[in-house]
Amino acid sequence: MGFIWSLIIGGVIGWLAGLILGRDIPGGIIGNIIAGFIGAWLGSLILGGWGPVIGGFYILPALIGAIILVFVLSLILKGMRKTA
Repeated sequence: MGFIWSLIIGGVIGWLAGLILGRDIPGGIIGNIIAGFIGAWLGSLILGGWGPVIGGFYILPALIGAIILVFVLSLILKGMRKTA
């Protein structure tokens, strides 16, 4: 049950990051989950572990990390579309 809970929280974090930036994450639900997990890892590297913990994620660093990830990913994909 803990793994499923982590998938749900990771998906919500990725979805919120895309919603805050107003950009879609490629891959739909799977993309949101991946963005949430990578964002949590990135946020914990940059900000450490602080704030409330839900499903094994420190919510604030995970959300900030996911926002950074979605922003950088959207810049890369935007550049690739211009060259194609």
